[in-house]
Amino acid sequence: MKLALHLGLLSLLLCSPARAQEYEYGTAILCDSQKQVERYVSLFKGEEQSTIDAVNTEEQNPNACGLATVAFMRGPELAMARNKESAFQIVRILVVGVDTPTGIRPVQPAAYFTVFEVVEYDV
Repeated sequence: MKLALHLGLLSLLLCSPARAQEYEYGTAILCDSQKQVERYVSLFKGEEQSTIDAVNTEEQNPNACGLATVAFMRGPELAMARNKESAFQIVRILVVGVDTPTGIRPVQPAAYFTVFEVVEYDV
């Protein structure tokens, strides 16, 4: 009897409903590699586009990094990167939609690397 009860409870845990992953929406820096994002952070002094242009020039690839308004799912934090003014989380994201004049449109999911600024406090 006890075994049947334990198996019944175990089956409830295994058959719990799946949860949909939530997506976020915003303008993000999208780079092909973590190294490119780390370089972006080291060069960043407040102006996104000129920093992206500098990284792309170093990479000799005009599309290595870009700026886009997208719908995405956030993956785990991969690393922290800092420059003199700020700290950033480096995260891999899965882009699932892009902003167009007629609204968000779904796209073939594609993985990129991006940064999220972190607020740090002195203690």
